[in-house]
Amino acid sequence: MTKVIQINQRGTLTLPKEMRRRLGVSANGQIVAEETDEGVLLRAGVTFPVEMYSEKRVAEFRQNNEEAIARYRFKKK
Repeated sequence: MTKVIQINQRGTLTLPKEMRRRLGVSANGQIVAEETDEGVLLRAGVTFPVEMYSEKRVAEFRQNNEEAIARYRFKKK
């Protein structure tokens, strides 16, 4: 599908409804814009929240893993 899309003064563009439907993009959805040698590639996108772990939290994960491994070894014998 090829469409000519107007860009307003703020640089905002609106994808046609049919194109949004085909891409699976809905209200408040995200599009990834990638500059290529041929122009701009638009793809449906998604982001996930990232949690930064403190050293204390990492130590907690390690401890839980060690306990789980110990339980697994105990049950296996």
